[in-house]
Amino acid sequence: MAEQYPRIGVGAVILNERNEILLVWRNRNPEKDTWSIPGGKVDLYEQLETTVVREIKEEVNLDVEIEQLLCMAETIDPALGEHWVSSIYKVRIIGGEARNMEEGGAIGDMRWFALDQLPPNLACFTVPAVRALKQLELAR
Repeated sequence: MAEQYPRIGVGAVILNERNEILLVWRNRNPEKDTWSIPGGKVDLYEQLETTVVREIKEEVNLDVEIEQLLCMAETIDPALGEHWVSSIYKVRIIGGEARNMEEGGAIGDMRWFALDQLPPNLACFTVPAVRALKQLELAR
């Protein structure tokens, strides 16, 4: 049975030293078979920023710190009974080496992409994240 209320998620925009963004291939819903920024669901009583740090370590083995809230995004698919509201953060890598910690599970692949060479099948909550990142960079 589908959830009867929106779920809360987080996502992280992670850039490397070449200004490439880390994307993961989603093997599961929501947004199965799309490239996405890494992230996940907020547990009950867990703060959003704590969730970002935890999810990034669990998914891609990176230690990160929050730079700023980048944007909010929604994923709504009534056919799948999905409604997610996600806080998207720009984060800085402070340790670890990027690797897929959920291979064969939720994440099928992970890659660094140049911002002007993104794959065509982006998860819908990745699109506003990239747009907000580009606006932020233009403002600098």
